[in-house]
Amino acid sequence: MKEPSSADMTLSQSNAHLAAKHCEGLVSPGYTNLALSILLLVGILISYLPQHYRIISRRSSEGISPYFVLLGTTSGTSSFANILILSRGDLHCCRHISSFECFAGSLGVAQVGMQWSCFAFILLLFVIFTPREPNPDIRKTDRSDSSQGFRTALAIAAICVLHAIATSALSAHFLNARPSSLILWANFLGINSTILASIQYFPQLWTTFRLKHVGSLSIPMMLIQTPGSFVWAGSLFARLGKEGWSAWGVFVVTGSLQGSLLAMAIHYELKERRGRKGRQGDHVNGDSVRFGEAEDEGCLERENVETHPKGAGSGGVTERTPLLGT
Repeated sequence: MKEPSSADMTLSQSNAHLAAKHCEGLVSPGYTNLALSILLLVGILISYLPQHYRIISRRSSEGISPYFVLLGTTSGTSSFANILILSRGDLHCCRHISSFECFAGSLGVAQVGMQWSCFAFILLLFVIFTPREPNPDIRKTDRSDSSQGFRTALAIAAICVLHAIATSALSAHFLNARPSSLILWANFLGINSTILASIQYFPQLWTTFRLKHVGSLSIPMMLIQTPGSFVWAGSLFARLGKEGWSAWGVFVVTGSLQGSLLAMAIHYELKERRGRKGRQGDHVNGDSVRFGEAEDEGCLERENVETHPKGAGSGGVTERTPLLGT
């Protein structure tokens, strides 16, 4: 058996020293950044709840682009794998530090994991509330579109599952067989996540523009997430520095594009509300006009009766005929 060389022993000691120094940085977490990280973790969950509720309450995924769901889920998977690799040092330190310090050091992973889980739940709701069978009361062409929509939803779910499996398998391969290339793989995942997240919003922007209404898309979710994306990017930047650009850069891009979608959604929602108010006003005005016309006709009839009593022209008796004739 070959004994380790002095160079190998020196390298091993150097790595151990760097690891110990890295763990020391987690012993005293900054409480300001800790509070912000916890707030972001809770905020991510809260921000997705309006979208989950809107789909469930409407029992429809109408207005949500299937490609938006596909690209968002696969982007989240790549981002989650990226942060797991980049934060493996923090996670390894949990063996040597307290539970509280471990919790504080792994909040970045928890945030991305929460975001991925919430978007994966949107994928599940999208599949559940896409019509399985065509409605016999609608046109034949619409029934065909409905059936194709459900097949598309199933295909998207299958692609997302296969992508998650492939990403996990390749990450395990690089971690165990080629650790020297692990950072390159993490950066590739980060770039892939950024590209997918950037493309993700274009089909949704087109779908919302084509429908001219938001459908099951939640405006409150976007109102929370758009500024939250920039805050989240800042939190990850403070934790990972410039070297972690592949982790926090995706949130800068998605925040900008989601802001564009939010502006479009608010425009169509306000336009639709003004249209509803206008239709209600026309309905009330129409009822008033009809009521006025009916009242005028009633007055005219009473005037005709008083002026031309029934039977007066033929010697008939009316209420104005004297009881005793002269």
